[in-house]
Amino acid sequence: MNDTHAACLFRPTCLAAALFATAPALAVDFHGYLRSGIGATAGGGDQACFQAAGAPAKYRLGNECETYAEIGLGQELWNEGGRSFYLDSMIAYKSNQGNDWEATDSDDSNPFSDGTSSIRQFHVLGKNVLDAFPGATLWAGKRFYRRNDVHINDYYYWDVSGPGAGIEDIDLGFAKAHVAWMRNTDGDWVYDGTGSGTNVANDTLDVRFSDIAVNTDGKLELGWDFGKANLTDLQEQDPGYTNQKGHLVTLQHEQGNWFGGYNRLAVQYGTDGIIGSSGRNTTGNSDGKMVRLVNHGVVSLSDDIEMMYVQIYEDKDFDNDSGQTWASFGVRPVYKWNDIMSTALEVGYDRIDPQADGEETRDLTKITLAQQWSAGRSFWARPQIRAFVTYAKWDGDRYNAASESIDAGDDDGLTFGVQVEAWWQ
Repeated sequence: MNDTHAACLFRPTCLAAALFATAPALAVDFHGYLRSGIGATAGGGDQACFQAAGAPAKYRLGNECETYAEIGLGQELWNEGGRSFYLDSMIAYKSNQGNDWEATDSDDSNPFSDGTSSIRQFHVLGKNVLDAFPGATLWAGKRFYRRNDVHINDYYYWDVSGPGAGIEDIDLGFAKAHVAWMRNTDGDWVYDGTGSGTNVANDTLDVRFSDIAVNTDGKLELGWDFGKANLTDLQEQDPGYTNQKGHLVTLQHEQGNWFGGYNRLAVQYGTDGIIGSSGRNTTGNSDGKMVRLVNHGVVSLSDDIEMMYVQIYEDKDFDNDSGQTWASFGVRPVYKWNDIMSTALEVGYDRIDPQADGEETRDLTKITLAQQWSAGRSFWARPQIRAFVTYAKWDGDRYNAASESIDAGDDDGLTFGVQVEAWWQ
């Protein structure tokens, strides 16, 4: 051993480099998502975020007040003869981005206990393990399951994610079939009766047929979700618990090569217990029906301009008059100055019309101008650092869960700040 090698033993960075250089490569997939930043409200105080009261979503650009991160690790555990098992995992963390140290405990007396963490995904995918369905995937565990969302307002209109099991990508020739059994608990409703105040476990059967070619560059997807409360014997004996169930039928058409981008149109009809979510059954509400139309996409208006757009109409009609009609329209055009820098303008409008007589209609308009620096020219290029200014005006109640910087009685607000957003896989 020469003097150079001997000296390396006493230098931690040199020793670590040597160990990694000789260690076998680990085929671990690293994927995830993050958004974080800093913002303020004109007139003083923390950044406020603007959402119409009762609206299921808000327009995101320059209007997110939290730090949210998803860290995912995956690895193929076995591969032999074209059959494989793959483990995927994801841990998520969310905080109010108010302090350097934000713990995940629930101690209200601790000013730093603003964070929450969650196991979002932990499942195994077995591909080609079913002889009867070559090419299909058998899976079990907790996962994001075939989610459908609108990016600019983070609205998930078809999402039964959670613990479950199923078979997906069954080749039928004219389509791919997918069958899953999912489980979710009513975490926001507790009836204090002889059922000892326990929440209700809900089962959802999700059946889908995707990749049905109907026109050039166009494909159709059909889905049926059946949800049912899975009551315990004690809950069955208690009249305060209802064995509620519901159906959701979804018809979705996706058009590729649509003005340089795509368009997705979804029509959904739901009944009773499934109305309160995007495919999962819930209890504690009245029976009724729901109609929802979602149209969204991204188009290329020129070599330097891309735009995302969305139109949503949702009518929830409950027997106890607790429903509402929600209309939402938004656009986000982006002008690209070069391969890295761009300017985005997002305009979003939400209107809530409660079903009950005497309740006022509420609406909110949000406008954001952002200067952006991205890892590429695409609308979807990330990471992206953006400096923004946001203005919102509303009639009726305005929902704001992140800040009290807007005084009661105000009908408009202005915020500004800097944010980063990234995803990788």
